Amino acid sequence: MTVHDWIPPAVYIAVLAVLSPPLAAYLVRVLGENRKPFRGPLALLERGIFQAAGIDPAVEMTARTYILSLLAFHGIGLAALTVLQMLQGRLPLNPAGLANVPFPLAFNTAVSFATNTNWQAYSGETTLSPLVQSFGLGVQNFVSAAAGMAVLQAFIRGVVRQGRDTVGNFWADLVKSVVHVLLPLSLLWAVLLIGQGVIQSCSAGPAAVTPSGAAQTVPLGPVASQIAIKQLGTNGGGYFGVNSAHPFENPTPFSDFLEMLAILLIPSALVFMYARLTGQKKQGWMLWGVMLFLLIAGLSVALAAEFHSRGPDWPAMEGKEQRFGITDSVLWAVNTTCASNGSVNAMHGSLSPAAGGVAMLNIMLGEVVFGGVGVGLTGMLMFVFVSVFIAGLMVGRTPEYLGKKIEASEIKMAMIVLLVPNALILLGAGLAASVPAGLAGRSAAGPHGFSEILYAFASAAGNNGSAFAGLGAGSPFYCTTLAAAMLAGRLAALLPVVAIAGGLAAKRRSPETAGTLRTDTALFAFVLTGVILIVGALTFFPALCLGPIVEQGLFGLGRLF
Repeated sequence: MTVHDWIPPAVYIAVLAVLSPPLAAYLVRVLGENRKPFRGPLALLERGIFQAAGIDPAVEMTARTYILSLLAFHGIGLAALTVLQMLQGRLPLNPAGLANVPFPLAFNTAVSFATNTNWQAYSGETTLSPLVQSFGLGVQNFVSAAAGMAVLQAFIRGVVRQGRDTVGNFWADLVKSVVHVLLPLSLLWAVLLIGQGVIQSCSAGPAAVTPSGAAQTVPLGPVASQIAIKQLGTNGGGYFGVNSAHPFENPTPFSDFLEMLAILLIPSALVFMYARLTGQKKQGWMLWGVMLFLLIAGLSVALAAEFHSRGPDWPAMEGKEQRFGITDSVLWAVNTTCASNGSVNAMHGSLSPAAGGVAMLNIMLGEVVFGGVGVGLTGMLMFVFVSVFIAGLMVGRTPEYLGKKIEASEIKMAMIVLLVPNALILLGAGLAASVPAGLAGRSAAGPHGFSEILYAFASAAGNNGSAFAGLGAGSPFYCTTLAAAMLAGRLAALLPVVAIAGGLAAKRRSPETAGTLRTDTALFAFVLTGVILIVGALTFFPALCLGPIVEQGLFGLGRLF
């Protein structure tokens, strides 16, 4: 590994740091509670949606009503997308004449996209028509990301407000997030990607002949628009089966950089938006600094493993992005697992065991290293609550965060957010590794086969969507169990946060005293990092020992699986 290999990560982090604060200023302008009236086409679209749906944005909701609205919205989207796939063969915009999707796979896919996971147990271009991809999956890409942003807005109101019993209006928050953030940014990104050669078409593909002489129709589709929102919304589901390793999705080095940048851009900006709306700029820099530290630490370990592991024919290009090299393949893998994105430009199962373990651990930590749109920051704030609670117990003070007392109810909800996905991962992987239906899905034996299973349940419960490619996840067993993990993981990430927001909004802010624990200092950043690693890393250490850790040791002895 040379100095040249560190240039892409350095440029990437620098651009992310430069673009995040101005985007945060825009987010404050369009999502802030005291925002000024808008004019122009986006304002007209927003008002049109409010009028058509009968939404009065001025009507506030309690936390309970907000949660019920969130559940109703996810339920309707899940049902509609399942039916759309099962009727695909009878619907228009299906130039390849693709058949209806069977119910187990249709339900798994609907849960996947409704929960912002975008786990794909199918090959996109050979299974779903342009109609389903655009009006089914594409719509869910927008609204599932917007739901995460809506929950973050409700949480911010809970922190800022005092003596109130409401946390906003879910439907208004959802519409604002789509219309003023995701839609314009996706349009911009789609145009940039089209300029780089990403295709955008609904026509039947041209006929071609393979080198072996077989006839083939090259599949086309509305790819650029799908890729833009899949990245910006931390969705991750590609139009093609190999995702952004496909040249139609990712044709040039600049398109590769744009798609990687889009993964973390909004989550990074939301940290600064949170700081501005709560009036705690130093708090924002502390959170952003912890996230950046964990990102760089994971990236360093993964790059070192890829370039310096001792094994047969290493470093190897098998499964890597041949056009862009090892560094960009590893950078993408770390970014996509830090966020709940799940897109790939290389196969994670082909990474060295240690680098694959870093990708898996990023998900297991709760994807709080910037994380998914909205939910990444709220997940990090749950770790903040736990850190404040532990520190408060150590010094004998009632825990407080930004002037609000953190009591038993908040800690219980925070622990649900942090521990339910952990339980889903370990119980799901344990079940799959102990029954024939689960073991039958492996493409490899030994620790790598266990890593395939463990990664799948981590990806599902963490709403990530990436995979150690090779696991046969289209079977009824995996369609059912992974769908359950995705749904439970999503609900555990959203509902307790809204409940906490309702409790915080009703509380009065206590004045700061000499004994108040500061949560914007380097010392607290150290405590927070320690809590994240203890809760995340140590929880999964035994399981990781059975997978990537032991495989890395055997890899050094020349054993491959």
